[in-house]
Amino acid sequence: MARTLLVAGTASHVGKSTVASGLCRHLADQGVAVAPYKAQNMSNNARAVPRAGDPTKAGEIGVSQYVQARAARIEATTDVNPVLLKPRGDGESQLIIDGEAVGNVAAGEYYENGWERAREAARRAHARLAAKYDVVIAEGAGSIAEINLADRDLANVETARFADRGASEGRAGGPRGVEVLLVCDIERGGAFASLYGTLELMPEDCRERVVGALITKFRGDSDLLEPGIEEIEDRTGVPVLGVLPYDDPGLPEEDSVSLPAAGETTVYGDPEGVRIAIPRLSRISNFTDLEPLAREEGVGVAYGPPESVLDGAHAVVLPGTKNTVDDLLELREAGFGDRLREFSGPIVGLCGGYQMLGERITNAAVEGTGDEDVIEGFGLLPVETRFSEEKRVERVERELRGVGPLAGARGRVTGYEIHMGESRLTGPAARPFDEEGAATGRTLGTYLHGVFENRIVREAFLDHVFEHAGRERPDSSDRTSPYDRAARLVADHLALDALGFDSPQI
Repeated sequence: MARTLLVAGTASHVGKSTVASGLCRHLADQGVAVAPYKAQNMSNNARAVPRAGDPTKAGEIGVSQYVQARAARIEATTDVNPVLLKPRGDGESQLIIDGEAVGNVAAGEYYENGWERAREAARRAHARLAAKYDVVIAEGAGSIAEINLADRDLANVETARFADRGASEGRAGGPRGVEVLLVCDIERGGAFASLYGTLELMPEDCRERVVGALITKFRGDSDLLEPGIEEIEDRTGVPVLGVLPYDDPGLPEEDSVSLPAAGETTVYGDPEGVRIAIPRLSRISNFTDLEPLAREEGVGVAYGPPESVLDGAHAVVLPGTKNTVDDLLELREAGFGDRLREFSGPIVGLCGGYQMLGERITNAAVEGTGDEDVIEGFGLLPVETRFSEEKRVERVERELRGVGPLAGARGRVTGYEIHMGESRLTGPAARPFDEEGAATGRTLGTYLHGVFENRIVREAFLDHVFEHAGRERPDSSDRTSPYDRAARLVADHLALDALGFDSPQI
């Protein structure tokens, strides 16, 4: 039975995902069989992976656990994130259990009618991972001390309980039960109060499992924290096992909270580089599709309001969305379509963005909040999309035929599809990926998520962007992988020996 370390937090966005990813890569590099796990996630950034019970079928998981599985050098399955809630707006989410969408639920309905089923799926998934791997790095969600949710906190409290119970049942004098590493972000201030308050409010059985605390996102001389660290250790009896400096390894973000708020513009990557414009959709999903571009030298990916995001842009990517129809209507109201038709650079639409680039969407009331049956698209591709209730979730491998903004590139590419609706050609257009997608001149659309993770796609697209901008493209071939950067951050600043993670003999 595997050891389980729960990386819990005092709040959201304290760095849990980075710490979990870094531990996964560090342990994998030590030769340890390690797997990530998050019982319940809430995110519209999903990946399609093999289902644990039937690897011939694909299911959805949150992007962070996909990233952590890559860090651990294993193939992700739906076991690493057995419960996923994808917000749809108006307090409702699509509930996905073991990779399969089982319905749309409001928060109250989920806790009343769906939570027990979700908990059992999460417990079984963890048990399967614990039987297969030496170490499970579990990631919590938000704060582990949300006292209003203590009796139904699946990602934190319940994970600690059923993981501990499973370890106890299979112990035979060997593995310890679940252990908790409490992560606290000092960037916003109040770190010591957050640590103290969290420990005071945690359920006692979980509090007993805390083996240490970790302070993240510190800027400056860590020696200045010593008086506070000594006092918090004296008051709580919990050792502070490290202070991580503020450093972004470049891992994909889990949800859109990391994106700028409506009305703001933020550039990720090089603000002085060629600019790839991304309209900040209200219901944006799978925006991690764009992160491989932002990691390239001389490239800036700019998210901003539709009425101004094209200013100074050299290329445009329309991202995925949880609600194509309503986001399309918002873009049209902002005048984005007229500006896009006047834009002279490369244009790519991904999934919902591809649907928007077409001539029209029919049966639109299936997805939108209105009752219109036909919604006009931007008309840049001869494509018509018809919505249906059926959802396609599939991992794919296709042959790239370099056309449009990918002209000159050929080869096999991989990715995944998660969408409702089917798109058909209404006029002449090239097919960029076997018989999928459409391209005419400077514009291309595809249902293929993860497409820019393929080097041949990324290189071809950026070559066209730099050419359109009239700039020479810099070399970025020697950049360190974000997984290795996360591992180094953890190894250099966290007392791994205190966790027993300093040697292959875990």
